[in-house]
This record gives sequence, C-alpha cells and structure tokens, in this order.
Amino acid sequence: MRELKYNQAISEAHLQSMERDPSVFLMGVGIADPTGLFGTTLEPRKKFGPARVFDTPMSENTLTGVGVGAAMCGMRPVLIHARNDFLLLTMDQIVNHAAKWSYMAGGRLKVPFLIRAIIGRGWGQAGQHSQSLQALFAHIPGLQVIMPATPYDAKGMILAAMESSMTTVCIEHRWLYEKTGPVPEKHYTVPFGKGRLVQEGKDVTIVAISHMALEAMTAVDELSKAGISAELIDPRSLRPLDEDMILSSVKKTGRLLVVDTGWKSCGISAEIAALAAEKALRYLKEPVVRLTLADVPTPCSPVLEALYYPTPKDIVSSAEKLVKGSSAAVLGDSSQPLREKEFTGPF
Repeated sequence: MRELKYNQAISEAHLQSMERDPSVFLMGVGIADPTGLFGTTLEPRKKFGPARVFDTPMSENTLTGVGVGAAMCGMRPVLIHARNDFLLLTMDQIVNHAAKWSYMAGGRLKVPFLIRAIIGRGWGQAGQHSQSLQALFAHIPGLQVIMPATPYDAKGMILAAMESSMTTVCIEHRWLYEKTGPVPEKHYTVPFGKGRLVQEGKDVTIVAISHMALEAMTAVDELSKAGISAELIDPRSLRPLDEDMILSSVKKTGRLLVVDTGWKSCGISAEIAALAAEKALRYLKEPVVRLTLADVPTPCSPVLEALYYPTPKDIVSSAEKLVKGSSAAVLGDSSQPLREKEFTGPF
C-alpha cells in the first residue's frame, strides 16, 4: 500500500468528499495561503477554486455561526482553525447551537458540520496558542470529538465526519503532519467510537491520545527490552469513546496508564481513569496513573517546554512503576514531568 503524510491524507479526504458531494465546502483563516494550513487545503483549493475553498475574515464566532446555519440548510461545511485556542471565541456557536439544534428540533434539523483545529508545541507558541482543549468539547452532548494519530485514521475519520449528521470537532497535533503511513487510495471511513489496538500486551495498559500515541510506541519498545509487555491503545475518538476496548484491556493487564496531550485536572485522562474505577475496579492491581501536562499555562521557553511535555522516557518510567507496584511513588505523582510548584515566580 502506498504511503502518505498525515497532511496529505487530510487533503485527500477533503478532495474525495468534495468530489462525492457538491454541498461540501471549506473555509477558514489562511486556508487559501500558499502553505494551505500545513498543506491540508492546497489541492482542494487548486481543484475546486475559491467558490468552495475560501479564506475568511478573522471573525471566528461569526464564521462558526455561518457554518451552523449552512449545515442546517443542507450544506456540509468544513471550518478550519490554525489553532484550537481560537475555538474559545466560538464556544456559544459550538456549544449552544451546533451541539443543540438537532436535539431541540426533535431530530428534524441536522447539523453536519466539521470543525478542524490544530494543537501542538514549538515556535514559542506559549499559553494562548498551544493549549490542548479537547476535554472542553468532549464534555458537550451533541458533539463528536476525534483526535486521529495516523494518516490512515486522519483520512478515514474525516471522511466519516463528512457522512455524519452531527457536528464533529477534529483536533490535530501539528507534529503529526509530516508523519507517514499507509493510506488506501479509495474512499473509506473509520467509525467513531472504535479505538485502535496498536500493540497487544499483558502487563500494563497504556491509553495514549493523539501525538502521545507515537511517543508511547517508542516507550512500548523500550519497555519490551526491560521485559515488560505493554498493551497500547489509541482511542482515536474521544466522544464517543471505545469503553469496551479500554475495559477489556484493563481487565486483562490489571494496570492502566493514561497519556494525554492536555492537562490533568478535569481532562480526558480523568474520564478514562473514572471509567476504569467505575467498571473495572476489582481488576486493578495498582492505582490508575495519568501522565499529562502540568496544571499550569503552556510555557514559551524551549527549556521549559522540554520539562513541560511528557516524553517516551516519562512513559517508560510511569509504566515501570506500575508494573513493579511502586504505589508510593505513583501516588506521589513522580510521573509528572513538571509540577506547579516549579513554576512559581515570573516566567
């Protein structure tokens, strides 16, 4: 099977959905620029032109309202944001309108709307441009939230979103755009609510989200060298979440490590930990461990960034403690690469 980059897979998904359905159009700030938002909108713009792939003013709330209205009137809009932080300007439209109209209309109205947004690190993006806000959207009934980690899933899940009658928030880590992987040329879909079993194992379950799934793959190889068999799950879809896959794995291994791109408090890692506590508690041999961002704003300095973001080494350390039963160390949160107290004083 041919290999594509992650950004090429997204571009191909847009091309195929637009070819199949004339009601699909793309809009967003910068999508008609020479870079085409990391290359994901260049080919659709070349093929379909400004009538169906067009740049927009920096008016996020208004444009989201345009998307909601267009979707309710039978179109299939795609709104693309260069940063997921900008979605904070659109929360009323997403939470009170996109997520609610179908329910409030008794199912007579549909809102088939795809919102793509980018997370990531680097460039000194700091506290207002590199947050990972998936938990905010996964909290809302009426929304679907996906975070594909491979080119195959990126294409298949975007195509699935374009055939859905609901609003989907697709959050993409920008460090994934240059990653390559096998992608079929044909049209296909990846269903929401079905996780990806990356690696089978018996000693510990690692649930890793978005780019952290790649970091966890490196960690799994290192753990194997140390004689630890780790089972790795990439949820791909956060709402709906593949509870069955996670619970089945936890019941087998008895240990759970959740690795997220977001913060710990009230985040996706908390939801997955609660799932294990509610439905698999008697199978757990050790407390659930969560490896996340520290609960402080994102730093700008590359030196602080290196401390702030979990690494494969951190995943290995956390998994080893779980398997060895080092509960005291785990409960002391030594797996967290950076704690709040380390960020006292001016940055």
